[in-house]
Amino acid sequence: MPRPREFEPDAVLNVAMLRFWERGYRAVSVEDLVKATGVKPGSLYSAFPGGKRALFLKSLERYAKLIVPQKLGELEAPGASLGEVRGYFDGLVCDLLSPEGRQGCLLVNTAIENAAEDDEAAAAVRGHLARLERCMTHALENALRRGQVRASLDCSGSAKLLVATCQGLMVVGKANPDETLLRAIVDNAFAALA
Repeated sequence: MPRPREFEPDAVLNVAMLRFWERGYRAVSVEDLVKATGVKPGSLYSAFPGGKRALFLKSLERYAKLIVPQKLGELEAPGASLGEVRGYFDGLVCDLLSPEGRQGCLLVNTAIENAAEDDEAAAAVRGHLARLERCMTHALENALRRGQVRASLDCSGSAKLLVATCQGLMVVGKANPDETLLRAIVDNAFAALA
């Protein structure tokens, strides 16, 4: 009869997600995960067949389920409009000005570190970007109906540009968390909507 698990897989995932988020996939070793979670290597491999990579991919799923909704906030609401898009960007800037926020977004970090060589990691990043683009498109469509943006605005194209802008903003903010620079990037992106 197999021994019962002595740990909660979701708790292990939370710890692993934080490690990968703080340090990146390559910088985190299995030994680091064992120390951080308190779970022996055999038990870790048993719970997450595929080892470190499987744990990483599950961490990306968990991040998308727990952290992304917090970051998107009202941008995912059916009534989201231009104010919610701006609120999302203002939240990014505030995050990037804090030491914790400078660790960035696990999915953006993954795009930079892993997506070119790991199809499953790339798929997780694409899923995140598609979700963000859907939210932006919907909010811009609402803004267009409410007269908050110029009447000729291409909502889908502008959403793509805003998604690229927020991804770039996070990369710039990690290297140069200068508030004036970050706010200028956001202001210029929004000027194109008027």
